Amino acid sequence: MPPRLTDWSLALAVWIAFATGVISLVMGRAEQWLVFAVHGAVGLWLAVLSIQKLRRVWLRLLARTWDRWTILGAAAAALVVTAITTGVWWTLGGELVVLGYNLLNWHIIAGLLLVVFVSMHMVARAKPLRGRDTAGRRTALRWGGVALLGAVIWPLQQGLGRAAGVTERRFTGSREAGSFGGNAFPTTSWVADNPQPVDPVLWRLAVGGAVDRPLALAHDELEHGDELEAILDCTGGFFSRQIWRGVTVGRLLDTAGAQQSARFVSFVSVTGYRWSLPIAEARAALLATHVGSEPLSHAHGAPLRLVAPGQRGFIWVTLCTD
Repeated sequence: MPPRLTDWSLALAVWIAFATGVISLVMGRAEQWLVFAVHGAVGLWLAVLSIQKLRRVWLRLLARTWDRWTILGAAAAALVVTAITTGVWWTLGGELVVLGYNLLNWHIIAGLLLVVFVSMHMVARAKPLRGRDTAGRRTALRWGGVALLGAVIWPLQQGLGRAAGVTERRFTGSREAGSFGGNAFPTTSWVADNPQPVDPVLWRLAVGGAVDRPLALAHDELEHGDELEAILDCTGGFFSRQIWRGVTVGRLLDTAGAQQSARFVSFVSVTGYRWSLPIAEARAALLATHVGSEPLSHAHGAPLRLVAPGQRGFIWVTLCTD
């Protein structure tokens, strides 16, 4: 393809991969699989485009005289290789932890840096597309062929992973860990959030806002025996299917007398972390005191954890106070 078309296609692939990657972090329902498929296919399209780009500039990279723009381009190329390698390696069952981060974490970090470097590179060096860069049936066929190649490689890669017997993965790319094993599934924290254990005897759940009867409930008052089977899908790369027990949010809203004006329910941790759900979705959620037959451990959010089916793990607020 013409050099300018290749460069702009590379940038487009990076930006689409970034957008779908960010969106995928809040996607947990099976019907949202297409976002993950597009992300994977665009990533492989980026790999094909990068080969074309490197064929054109490799002599320049081997030259002894580099300017700052050459360094910027080389850094972007290194990040492309890192992002694609870690992403493919992860989906094929690879395991590698460096500085406490696994392959999926490094894939995300490399992707974020890649957006910055490519954007800087395009601002500094990109030349606008001309009519002759995109005109002609042959150019259109070549561009479409490269895009199609990336889309075709993605299902082949998925099939290779299944044939290799890779650990069970969801459409999100997360791997199964500790399902139906009580507190045995992995523990995570939100960024640097590291709350101290809460005394369940002194702790209270406050239900306030647009309600007729504000509540302050002790831990024992929340053990209603309501059960919900749901998958916790963590953006750290694992999922765990569990039976959670506690009290449905709908039951609490009915007890408190939620007003018709209420549109969202906000869940607030004792650390101040919060997330809101539309009231219809929140009613179907559960505030869990137990996982399986076991009381929630501190590492998993004791004394209380939001269980929100279809939402990713970071939305499942723990140690709720509101």
